[in-house]
Parts: sequence; C-alpha cells; structure tokens
Amino acid sequence: MESLPNISIVTPSLNHGRFIEDAILSVAKQGYPNVEHIVVDGCSEDNTLSVLRSFPHLRWISEPDKGLSDALNKGLEMASGELVGWLCADEYYLPGALHAVAKLCRANPGTDIFYGDSIFVDAHGRLQRAKTAHEFSHVILLYYGCFILTDATFFRRGLIEAGFLFDCNYRVVMDFEYLVRLASSGKQFKYTNRLLSAFRWHGSNLNLQATKRREERLLVQRTWSRMKLPDRGYDALAEAGRSYRVFKKILNGNYLRELKVFGSRGSETRWFRSDEGKRACSALLA
Repeated sequence: MESLPNISIVTPSLNHGRFIEDAILSVAKQGYPNVEHIVVDGCSEDNTLSVLRSFPHLRWISEPDKGLSDALNKGLEMASGELVGWLCADEYYLPGALHAVAKLCRANPGTDIFYGDSIFVDAHGRLQRAKTAHEFSHVILLYYGCFILTDATFFRRGLIEAGFLFDCNYRVVMDFEYLVRLASSGKQFKYTNRLLSAFRWHGSNLNLQATKRREERLLVQRTWSRMKLPDRGYDALAEAGRSYRVFKKILNGNYLRELKVFGSRGSETRWFRSDEGKRACSALLA
C-alpha cells in the first residue's frame, strides 16, 4: 500500500484570534497521519498568541512582516511536506479534505497544483453558498481572474524549492499573480469536484478591496498576456472569460451542485465543534 504524502498547512495570521482556533481544529481533527501546521503571525495584538500557545503541536512564529505575501513566503520556506496548503486564519477545512487531496496527489504524479471546491460561510460558520470551479483553463485564469480558491488549493513543495514564491509587490491578488505565473511556466493543474474547505465571508476580507483588486489584476494581465491591450480591452476579455466559465460549469453540473448546497443555507458547518456541524458536512459531502 502506497504511503500517504506528508502535508504542510501554512496559515498566515494577523488579529484573527476569534477565528484561528477553527482553522487549527479543522486540521488537527482531519485524522490525517502526516501533517504539520505552520502559523506565521504578524505580531497580532488580540488573543491570537494565547490561542497558539494552547496547541503545542503547532509550529508558529510571531514577528513583523511586509504583508500577506511575505508571511506566506516565510511559511512556505518552513514547510517540509510533499504537499503544501494555504489556509488563512479565518478559514477551515471540511472533513476528509486532506485524505481526498492525498489520493488525488498519488493518482496524478505529474501534477503540480491540486484544487477543489469550497463553501462560503458567515462569521459564525453558517453556510451561505458553495463556490465551485471546473477543469483548469489558462485562458479563464488569465482573463477572467482567479477562479481557484486558495483555501481549496495544494501545491507540491518542489515548486517552492524551484523558487516559486509569492510576489510581495502584490497586496490583494497575490494568489492570482502566483497562479498565473505557475501556469505561464507550464506547471500542471488538477481539479477535483469535491468540497474541501470553508471560506469565511466577513467585512475584513482582502478581496473586498475592488479598486485595488482591478489595478493589480490589470498589472498581471499586462505582464503575462500575449495580447497587449488597453485596460478596457482586458476588462472586455474578463467578461468573455466569465461567459466561458459559466459554460464550463453548466457542462460539469456544478451549478446544480451549488443549488443543492444553497438548500442547506444557514446550517452550522463547523464539524469539529458540534454534532450538528458533523451532520451538515456529511450531507454536503454525500
């Protein structure tokens, strides 16, 4: 029987003490035997450090950084696992996520990046909706934007060893820039239509910064697109990419899956805290 790959989870953290225990428990209670959880804290001023101290299995540091990309890079360079996941302090994994990704990894030895689907929850872990993806498309990624959710994404550590780190010049779409750079370098992506994680939607999310997000998206597109267009041209291509993405999700049935999940809206999904959460997640993953 082939052994399971070692997995490292990197969690950047800054003043998310009210959420970070959920992230930690969602990793610790996976029942996965070969996992390390690394937390890179940027000198939080809330109760984050007291939470971290209560989990002796964690590897963590708390020191000043230059932003999210810098914190992520510190964690990536600390990671020892064959696979590395990025889980923010306000997110959490769904049950069985690590085993599902490990199985995908072993079945696809030539693949560099693995990604799946996610649910959106509110500050209290109550289900809002599902966010599903589709098989990888470089065109959709570059021109529509980052359709891949980082909380449901895992990278082979070989990418880090080859020098692929996050660009600290990006403050909002560092994930988009990183994935486009990987795709443009010929790295291989593999999608699984399994719900892997929960993205917590609340007022402090970085991706709510719409103006800065567009500015950085355009910079990535100008850098990597073979078509050199004015900004309005890239905006038009973003809409075309959206239509192509809709078509792919109709074909793979994911809109129907999202509709099914929406029928459970309001359910508690923190499976590591309550039987109600376990039952809700079991139904979602059935």
